[in-house]
Amino acid sequence: MTAAAPTASAAAPLYVVKPFVSRVSAARRARDKALKVLSVVFTGLGVFVLFWILGMLLVKGVSALSVDVFTKITPGPGTAGGGLANAIVGSILLTAIGMLIATPIGVLAGTYLAEYGKASKAADLVRFINDILLSAPSILIGLFVYTLLVLPFGGYSGWAGGVALAIIALPVIVRTTEDMLRLVPGQLREAGAALGAPPSIVIRHVTWRAARSGMITGVLLAMARIAGETAPLLFTALNNNFWFSPTLVGGVSNLPVTIYQFASAPYDNWQALAWAGSLIITFAILGLSVATRFILSKGN
Repeated sequence: MTAAAPTASAAAPLYVVKPFVSRVSAARRARDKALKVLSVVFTGLGVFVLFWILGMLLVKGVSALSVDVFTKITPGPGTAGGGLANAIVGSILLTAIGMLIATPIGVLAGTYLAEYGKASKAADLVRFINDILLSAPSILIGLFVYTLLVLPFGGYSGWAGGVALAIIALPVIVRTTEDMLRLVPGQLREAGAALGAPPSIVIRHVTWRAARSGMITGVLLAMARIAGETAPLLFTALNNNFWFSPTLVGGVSNLPVTIYQFASAPYDNWQALAWAGSLIITFAILGLSVATRFILSKGN
């Protein structure tokens, strides 16, 4: 007896599945190419806008730079000459105050979350509050400090401005410190504990040293975050066209608010100084970003 020939219904799938699979693959390849094209187009658009802004900043900012910008104080309305010396020094001072307040608190809070609290309810609450601060509008923080420090003491001050900047920088330092400490291998902690060292000694001499580059990176990122903030300073330190008081009581001149005021003024000299100040802040933040990447690469 001869074997029965395969029926048409049994052989049909062999001739139907291949065209179906090829059509599905072609559709997937088409969608993949379309997504790649869209990604390249929108990436190019973002880079184009970025270089457009930087190009305009360089053209107008460099032409406005001079020795007077770094040696003379801000001029009065409608007057020629002048510079940004008081605003530059004021910005450096306010940023330093903010970082001096935020850095120890942020590092210790991040250490608690990574080493002591971990999965406790208190740590979860701190993380939740930190996430809220991380995404809070800076103008809201400025209003909070205005109510807390400006109204009760009867005037603006550099101390209020520094506190506002510290609140903005604090969640960045906390998050970065916790993340960096969690990356430290547990074997290092166990080795320190095996030698009889208490947890505080292990953290200071082992864990912090292992995560040092990442923690410094977080501090620099926080500094870059607050260097160009304008909104919170409008409600706390405000501004001053002269040198500020040594006690930092009263308005304290600073670059962000000066740029905001000068750029919106109808005076050509003020607008030129605003472009120069914008260029100075941009390159300061760029320098901090480069330093951050350099320290992070050395740590790796």
